[in-house]
Amino acid sequence: MPASPEDMMATMLKNLPEKTGNTLDHWLKVVENSGEEKYNGIIKFLKSEHGLTHGYANLIAFKFRSQDAGSPSAEDWVTSQYSGAKSGLKPLYDILCGIVKEFGDDVDCSPRKTYVTIRRSKQFAIFKASTKDRLDVGLILKGEQETVRLKSGKQFSGMMTHCVEVRAESDIDDALKNWLKQAYEKA
Repeated sequence: MPASPEDMMATMLKNLPEKTGNTLDHWLKVVENSGEEKYNGIIKFLKSEHGLTHGYANLIAFKFRSQDAGSPSAEDWVTSQYSGAKSGLKPLYDILCGIVKEFGDDVDCSPRKTYVTIRRSKQFAIFKASTKDRLDVGLILKGEQETVRLKSGKQFSGMMTHCVEVRAESDIDDALKNWLKQAYEKA
């Protein structure tokens, strides 16, 4: 079974010709010729007009939308998140990523446009440069009591149960490391 979203995508790309009867290049041309540009519209088109499963339609839509030269890579997203006024937070982000990667080889720090998701078999934390002087660590710690420092994570999309503010290296203390480790172990 694929260990990460990237592995899953690689497996699907490898299986695409066998499962759909055509290569990725073929499907990208089909989408281009359709004139459909919106992500969900591409998926709907491929499913209804070509009988693709949602998974393969989603993969092709993703590849079509990301083939532009200007599409950001994961590294570009991290650079963007920690640029300008937020650049002082990048060393804190690097320390946090180093800590979670020490938990095991199964930890994946996967950048998104505005935050980085931390996962193993499932997501257990996120790191987000929320303001110019605050990096928020979102955690999934169901059942854990809130404290002055371990606050509610409701400002995140609903998945994170708790949030810890990090403003300086001193905030990356044993308590935060323990909360991260607990979240990792529950994932």
